[in-house]
Amino acid sequence: MTKLKLADVGADKPVRVSVDLPAQVHRDLIAYAGVLGQGQASVTPQKLIAPMLARFMATDRAFLKARRASVQSGAG
Repeated sequence: MTKLKLADVGADKPVRVSVDLPAQVHRDLIAYAGVLGQGQASVTPQKLIAPMLARFMATDRAFLKARRASVQSGAG
């Protein structure tokens, strides 16, 4: 099985957001969902966006550093 950065699409109470994606990004989401769905229940591209964003933010060192500094200063 292909080792993807995104392994689990968890279920959580959703907040509705509308976004406009470039066509290429949408095609890539469809392809990613297809790869991720192999051997599992099918995953829709829409279900990938939140976990991908969460993973991106969790691995962005500059963001994490700024967030820690903000929390320590009492601003967030």
